[in-house]
Amino acid sequence: QAQLVESGGGLVQAGGSLRLSCAASGRVLSNFGMGWFRQAPGKEREFVAAMSWSGDSTYYADSVKGRFTISRERAKNTVYLQMNSLKPEDTAVYYCAASYRGTPRPSADYWGQGTQVTVSS
Repeated sequence: QAQLVESGGGLVQAGGSLRLSCAASGRVLSNFGMGWFRQAPGKEREFVAAMSWSGDSTYYADSVKGRFTISRERAKNTVYLQMNSLKPEDTAVYYCAASYRGTPRPSADYWGQGTQVTVSS
């Protein structure tokens, strides 16, 4: 069982930056690949970024490539999503995700409760 808690969302102007954090319970990071998804109003949830279980590989949606970076800090059992050059179309609820000994793409085994990111133009 994994419990994921996101934080760091908020309101930012276009071109600005935010860093999302996902605190995982127990030894999650040693057994799970981690990722981020988002869901905008009226749209389906979509993949944003993921890191493999081994930590050797990262994956990004084309829409965020070059602007977003996923990373993790094993000692704190925390995964981050650094978001730079934010655009209004990045506005969504962002969800942390985990997959047991895999990569959460296109879906995941566990989900956080979500954190709102709003980018104003």
